[in-house]
Amino acid sequence: MSNIIPLNERIIVALDVDDTEQAKNLVKKCESHTRYFKVGLQLFMGSWFETVDWIVDRGHKVMLDLKFFDIPETVKLAVEQVNNRGVSLATIHGNDPIIRAAVSARGDLKLLAVTVLTSFGEEDLRAMGMTQSIEDLVYFRAKRALELGCDGVVSSGLEAEKMRNDLGEKLLIVTPGIRPGANVQDDSDDQKRIVTAGMAIKNGASHVVVGRPITKAADPVKVIEQMQQEIAGVV
Repeated sequence: MSNIIPLNERIIVALDVDDTEQAKNLVKKCESHTRYFKVGLQLFMGSWFETVDWIVDRGHKVMLDLKFFDIPETVKLAVEQVNNRGVSLATIHGNDPIIRAAVSARGDLKLLAVTVLTSFGEEDLRAMGMTQSIEDLVYFRAKRALELGCDGVVSSGLEAEKMRNDLGEKLLIVTPGIRPGANVQDDSDDQKRIVTAGMAIKNGASHVVVGRPITKAADPVKVIEQMQQEIAGVV
C-alpha cells in the first residue's frame, strides 16, 4: 500500500473482556508491540468511556466498535458523543441514511461501515433471502460507503483484494476474524470467514483486528510478534 502504516499499528488488539481492569492489564501486556486497541460493546457497556479515555491518555489509538444502527438522527447524536474523545476509528452499519448521518456529525473521527459480519457465511445470506455472493455484497456496500464519505469498511480478508484493487488506496479496510495459520480451517470456530494476519494484509487490509488468539494466549506478545513477522513479510 502507498499509505505507509507503521507495523505497530497494523494489529488492533480486541479488548473483548468483561471489565476495565482486565482491559488495562491486556493493554499493559501488549503496548510494547502494538499501540492500537479495540473497545467493543461488551467492554463499553461495563466501563463506558473510562477505558477509552485511559487508552488514549497512554498515547495509543482506539477503535470504538459499537456498530451504530438506529434512525439517522440518533446515529448522528451518538457520533457527536464520540467526537473529541480521541477515538481514531468508529464503526457504523452501512446503509445509506446511517452513513450520511454519521458522516455529517463526525469531526476528526474516521468512520468504518460494517459490510457483512465475519460470522456470516454464504448459507446465512441464503437464509435471509439474498441471492448474491458475500464478495459481491461486501464490494457493493464498500463502494457505496466510500461514495457517501465513509473512510473505510470492516470486512473479511477474503474480500479485501477485490476492494483494494477496484476502490483504491484511499479506502481503509479493517479485517477481523484473524486466526493463526493452524486454526484457519477449524470448522468449530464461530467466525466463518477467517484468514491469517499475513493473508489479510497481503490481500489489501489496512489493519487486522485480533481478539482471542492474543487475549487468550499464555504469551500475548509472542503471538503479536509472530503475526507482525507475517505482516512484515508481505508489505
